[in-house]
Amino acid sequence: METIDEQSSKYEMSISSSPSPENLRICLVGSVVQNDAAVEAAHTFGVPVITSETGLELVNDYDWRTYFILNDFEGPVYEAIHKSKQCILGPPALQQAAEMKDGLTHNARPIYNYSMRGVVTCFTGIRKKDELTKLVNLIHSMGGCIRKDMNSKITHLISSHSGGEKYQYAKTFRLTVVRPNWVYAAWERRNETDFKATTDEFSKDHKLKAFEGQKICFFGFPADEHQHMVDILKSNGGVPAELDDPECSHVVVDKHTTQTKPEPKNHRTHILKSDWFWYTIQNGYADEMDYLFGDYLDSIANTPNTDRRDSLPISFNKRKRKRFSQRIQLEGTPLGSTKRRSSVSDAGLLSASGSFFDCTTSPSKLENGTILTEPETSTCEVQTPGKKASMRFNHFMDFYSTESNYVGILDTIVNLFKNPLEEIAESSDALLNKSEIKAIFGNFIPIHEVHQSMLERLRAIHSKWSEECLIGDIILQHQDELIKAYPPYVNFFEQMKETLIQCDTQNPRFHAFLKINQTKPECGRQTLQDLMIRPVQRLPSISLLLNDILKHTNKNNPDYARLEEALKAIRVVMTHINEDKRKTESRMAIFDIFNDIEGCPAHLVSSNRNFISRCEVSELTDNLSGRGDSLVLYLFSDSIEVCKKRSRGFNSAKSPSTAKCYKHIKLMSLNAIRFVIDITDSPRAFALLCRQDKDKLHSFTITDEEIDKVVYLKSLCKQMAENACRTDTDKALLCRTSQELEVDISDVNLSTLSKAFKLAARTRLKVGRAFSFNKTPSKLKRAVSTMMTSPFGSTNSLTPASQLAQMRLASCTNIHEVVDDDNSNMRSSSPSTHSEVIAPPMSVQPTRKNMASCIGSVGRI
Repeated sequence: METIDEQSSKYEMSISSSPSPENLRICLVGSVVQNDAAVEAAHTFGVPVITSETGLELVNDYDWRTYFILNDFEGPVYEAIHKSKQCILGPPALQQAAEMKDGLTHNARPIYNYSMRGVVTCFTGIRKKDELTKLVNLIHSMGGCIRKDMNSKITHLISSHSGGEKYQYAKTFRLTVVRPNWVYAAWERRNETDFKATTDEFSKDHKLKAFEGQKICFFGFPADEHQHMVDILKSNGGVPAELDDPECSHVVVDKHTTQTKPEPKNHRTHILKSDWFWYTIQNGYADEMDYLFGDYLDSIANTPNTDRRDSLPISFNKRKRKRFSQRIQLEGTPLGSTKRRSSVSDAGLLSASGSFFDCTTSPSKLENGTILTEPETSTCEVQTPGKKASMRFNHFMDFYSTESNYVGILDTIVNLFKNPLEEIAESSDALLNKSEIKAIFGNFIPIHEVHQSMLERLRAIHSKWSEECLIGDIILQHQDELIKAYPPYVNFFEQMKETLIQCDTQNPRFHAFLKINQTKPECGRQTLQDLMIRPVQRLPSISLLLNDILKHTNKNNPDYARLEEALKAIRVVMTHINEDKRKTESRMAIFDIFNDIEGCPAHLVSSNRNFISRCEVSELTDNLSGRGDSLVLYLFSDSIEVCKKRSRGFNSAKSPSTAKCYKHIKLMSLNAIRFVIDITDSPRAFALLCRQDKDKLHSFTITDEEIDKVVYLKSLCKQMAENACRTDTDKALLCRTSQELEVDISDVNLSTLSKAFKLAARTRLKVGRAFSFNKTPSKLKRAVSTMMTSPFGSTNSLTPASQLAQMRLASCTNIHEVVDDDNSNMRSSSPSTHSEVIAPPMSVQPTRKNMASCIGSVGRI
């Protein structure tokens, strides 16, 4: 029996150039004659085209090379022609050959289409011979090739499960690994002439997942982490299993909590570290032999005690730290004699690996009460003077050690996260694109650089320690760099964190990358998000540390004044951060406000303008929008934006993506406001008197329950004074009653019925405009006017609800108000038009005062 490679070689040798037209012809068999596209394609080759019901009468005619075009690649007709070793093509293959203009090539195998042209496949994990034979025939029928072993020509690996040598080869060289369903799905689309089985859009649904066909048990993990890994396993095609499951293929162990090797029932089960799981997610494959948990335990057993602190499980490290801490205290070293630091200092002493090893070296490194230094490690170079260490020196060591640890954390972020991501971004297999990397790490590098410089200065002081060392100079010399480095990072930290979380949740390979690094000793099981928050916490920590040094520094020491200046410098930096953060948030708020208001002036967005506050009000006058309308006042540093709240009914009429919450009414400059008037007989009402042609009074009542009127008015007056560069903030604030201002302070929004009348009145105006035809036919006018007649007669005895219902019927009466004078006689001829005009009760009608008398009253004020 021929092997797959032998068959493929024979097949390739059988492909020859097109024979001369004298001995070549095309036979359309059976229902192919009804395929107009196939018939048209057959005539493009310039050879005889014949038709036959079965084509069997032409099988033994060897004077011609006949290409039989069949619709079905199964059945007795197909089998008979195929056994005669004649060329068989499907209608799609004939059409594709005509489009490619390559002529008709002689193929030893039937070709139904060329959707897999150029595809070279290899199989693994398919045990059933019948299934394998069927897959081979289908691939050949679609123009593809088969190889037995993996080589440089292979383009696709067809596998039923992940794992194995061929799978590892395919993942190493970035080959496409698909399930057998890929072949079957391509065959179902065999009649589509423009279909290609190699496109990413088609192949992505059939690609083999990382753990497909594997049953994995997670051992020793906390409950939440265990469930998280199970969810990821299922999303990647794997099946969770128990330790005693005989079909369990892998056991993934948490090396930080597990001290002994688990014993599964199946002796072939791989027992691996969790790194294997995450590397498989990131890269698609990881060799089990590189992550054996047994090798990890052997490495711990063969490691000297002095070098095992980061590789031991957590329980081992805790006991060792406790014993060593007791020894330190008994030996009376400076670190042991120092009183317990504050929580901020302890957080600083915590190293990048989550332990205090940076300042508590192992016992073998202690000689004569001196802690030896190791330049190749990240531990602090702690040296004890010949005399008993002073408290100033001890607190300096706190500062030095925490700074060393902090720079170590920054180095970890750069070396484990930033640099690898940037290197991978240059390849075609990037975890994050460059814009995402910049959004996460863009503001980080300046902080790293300035603290590296500060640490070098601290090392220089430590190497030549004396009580007169100028520690404060370190901060003073780096003040400008700190001001430049920290505000951008702190102000955009939330946006950075959102980007990081989004990439983590939406990108499984990046999530695996973070998990892999989290298990490394440099990270100490801390997430990247945990590490990235350290710069936000560092400046307050430095302030406390410098304050402790200052407390134990003699006032005659030249460093005393420098430390005081350094503390002021740190406060200046933090104040600058807070101010810059406030400005940044204010500008972002302005952008949000601008995007929420329809028709908002473009010049509202300005770098010189700051957002102050927001207040929801209801208008008491008719100068801006209308009495009772719900408005929002956005107070800025130099102006007030007045906008109207959109009703839900209005927003529902538009697309949710285009509808905005507010409509622009007026942008009012603070310089245009003469007085802010507190209406004393109302706990929520106030007014603004503006400088215009004739001084206008705008009165409002505050509807936001969380806003105190007095506080808001004082804030408004203060902002007006600052905008005008004045110090008399209360000069613009007046107190008057509503009677003096002639303002009706009754809350029109309390009545639901009043809102209904108001809506009906507006609807009436809109419908009137919609039906205002200048040349309306007289019959239509009479019909409409008859419809406008009150069916209830007089309205004097009707309730407000009945009047409202009647108003809805009469909402089109304005049709007669815009008719030409030529048709006035028709209006007079209709008695229904003289019926009593429907109007809402006075109790719910908006009150419209004479503003002239109101302005006169304010003028008398």
